[in-house]
Amino acid sequence: MLVAFAVWATASAVAAVMHGCRAARYPGGMAVGNSNGSRAVAYALMAGGMALFGSATPVSRLVGEAFPAMLASGLRMLTAVVVLVPLLVVRRRTDWPGERLGVRDRWLLAGIAVVGTFGFTVLLFLGMRQAPGAVGAVVMAMTPAVTAVGAVLFLSDRINRWSAMGLALAVCGVLVVNLGGAVGGQGENVWLGSVLVFGAVCCEATYTLLGKKLTAGLTPLAISAVAAVGAGLLFAPFAVVDALSFDWGVPSGADWLAVLWWGAATMGVGSVLWFSGMRRSSGATASGFMAVMPVSALLLSYVLLGESFHWSHVVGIAAVLLGLAAVIRSDQSAREER
Repeated sequence: MLVAFAVWATASAVAAVMHGCRAARYPGGMAVGNSNGSRAVAYALMAGGMALFGSATPVSRLVGEAFPAMLASGLRMLTAVVVLVPLLVVRRRTDWPGERLGVRDRWLLAGIAVVGTFGFTVLLFLGMRQAPGAVGAVVMAMTPAVTAVGAVLFLSDRINRWSAMGLALAVCGVLVVNLGGAVGGQGENVWLGSVLVFGAVCCEATYTLLGKKLTAGLTPLAISAVAAVGAGLLFAPFAVVDALSFDWGVPSGADWLAVLWWGAATMGVGSVLWFSGMRRSSGATASGFMAVMPVSALLLSYVLLGESFHWSHVVGIAAVLLGLAAVIRSDQSAREER
């Protein structure tokens, strides 16, 4: 199944690159107009990107069973760089600003690499060693709500009833899954895992918030590539230390496929698909497709990790998705007031 998913994702990425080249001719809006076919392409790209992002949650647990944390994370950055940097070179005229980056933007990019990529990867990896995939999926689904709260605290955005409701529903969803009594089975420390994954959510929110403060004309693809390179450099010395004492004969072919997928697909191809779809859609529409990520993570936890279905998972994910809908409604209300 993972191999078939990889073939589909690669084909989608190629399509995204082709459409991205056409997008350069139509800056400032949907790349090829508002036809039904164009919208369908945008929706497919965003759904595919979020499905790949969601797969990172259960796949990181598989990787954690075969590789030490820093080595696995370093390999993830390496494979992401192999995907993102060549694509950025090809599209540098449209994805990289002509002007020189200012000192402030350089610091912001450093923060994105250190907190949003390095911190996110470490915390998600360690968290998924402790928590089942279903729990991780629900906690990761809190990202839009946490980002909305961060925007209120650090970007002077206003909180309204919709964003407050979204945060409350997201928290309730996580509590339902953790207290539902169906998250054990392998001696996991579920609460510790949930806290670590929530830390990863905060790092992901930081990535988004710092990206909004960038003044240079960097596209999301360029930011992702720079972040992967920066985080890769941070992981390198720790990965080398792990590599020196690691028994390279232990991982199976499936383990290597998982670690390559974790980097190339979830961070590399997933970014390409998501950002290519975003270019053809409004912000509100793109926000709606974020719901694909936790659903993908939950379903793949059943398939890849063999976890048992429980109704608390459904209730929890439903609460978080309702919270996401409330955050989207909050964003629409803010746009209408402007």
